[in-house]
Amino acid sequence: MTVLAPLAYLVAAVCFIMALRGLSHPETARQGLTYGMSGMALAIVTTLMLPIVSSYGLIILGVAIGGGIGATIAKKIEMTSLPQLVAAFHSLVGLAAVCVAAAAFYNPSAYGIGTFGDIKFASLIEMSLGAAIGAVTFTGSIIAWGKLQGTISGKPVVFTGQHKLNAALGALLFLFIILLCVTGSSFYFWAIILLAFALGVLMIIPIGGADMPVIVSMLNSYSGWAAAGIGFTLHNNLLIVTGALVGASGAILSYIMCKGMNRSFFNVILGGFGGETAGPAADMGDRSAKLGAAEDAAYLMKNASKVIIVPGYGMAVAQAQHALREMADILKREGVDVKYAIHPVAGRMPGHMNVLLAEANVPYDEVFELEDINRDFAQTDVVYVIGANDITNPAAKNDPSSPIFGMPVLDVENAQTVLFVKRSLGSGYAGIDNPLFYADNTMMLLDDAKKMTEDIVKALE
Repeated sequence: MTVLAPLAYLVAAVCFIMALRGLSHPETARQGLTYGMSGMALAIVTTLMLPIVSSYGLIILGVAIGGGIGATIAKKIEMTSLPQLVAAFHSLVGLAAVCVAAAAFYNPSAYGIGTFGDIKFASLIEMSLGAAIGAVTFTGSIIAWGKLQGTISGKPVVFTGQHKLNAALGALLFLFIILLCVTGSSFYFWAIILLAFALGVLMIIPIGGADMPVIVSMLNSYSGWAAAGIGFTLHNNLLIVTGALVGASGAILSYIMCKGMNRSFFNVILGGFGGETAGPAADMGDRSAKLGAAEDAAYLMKNASKVIIVPGYGMAVAQAQHALREMADILKREGVDVKYAIHPVAGRMPGHMNVLLAEANVPYDEVFELEDINRDFAQTDVVYVIGANDITNPAAKNDPSSPIFGMPVLDVENAQTVLFVKRSLGSGYAGIDNPLFYADNTMMLLDDAKKMTEDIVKALE
């Protein structure tokens, strides 16, 4: 099997590449998942058949426990909880990298990298980088999970000298990595891990809820690089390739998210904004919002020729995607042209809205990204905004003082009528007021997203 292992690993690596390619589009996503699972199964079987594996007892126990926990979570997890689930899984990848690094450090002969106290210089570099990135990923992902879950405030946690402290800890971490490689001391090994744990916390707590999509993809990238670093320590080419794929794809996705918010990566790290608590309604002087009911919305959409639906996290929380598709089906039977508009950072994780709509069997050819549909709003009779807020806020275009100024948003205000489904007139996840609520062509439908949509369906019928 030792001779065939490189070939099997190569096939598995190709499967992972095909998985990424498949997951790039909803129509091929299932096929991509099949490639990914097949590649992982091949990688695991190949590794277990290597001569270096001498005992299967603990391995089988670990697979049984981990597989049982994973299967239970997968069956019970709600779609609205996917972002925090991803963050939690990233933390486990980071912790695994730290544990493998510790095992290799205290028993280097088992990995062929030297003896305790006399580990190869190159191996110490690989080990220390893998452990440091893994530790940052572990604690950073836990903080991200807490912010997304609501157990930790989604608002930025800042204090005087924060950035200087992070910079100092980063420099000290780099110094300890050098000292570990020179001395091989266990003191510096654990100092690296502890410093990285602290740095992971301090890097994520100042980042607000509005930037969480970027942080989720960034931590995904970190987990990949941690795995790649440990792959060098384990002399496992597939782990190196897989880690590099995850790291690179996560970095590219982070760039796409930053572009979608018109923010640089350093802006996110140094100046995150937003939180999960809705703020006060916008101060629009004597102007007030125009309130409507389900019957009003049903009448307007039934008599429209073109309707665009803009889903947001509020739709996910209310689990309104099935009712939304039912409403769209009725409108289409009435001859109304229905489309869906997706913003790159809608929800709290990249692709969150696409997954929810796919779960409700919304046809893929009716779902459009921002750059493909923004020009259509001016020729649209009714826009149905369900649970979205910041991604439709015109302040991003006309208010230089707004934190989201310059961020590409969906031009829903250009439609003839905007129906805005929201629980209240409060601000969204970014904590920024939305003047669109008070526009002359906006009708606010203040209710739970699912209940309001179901009421509209009844009115349409």
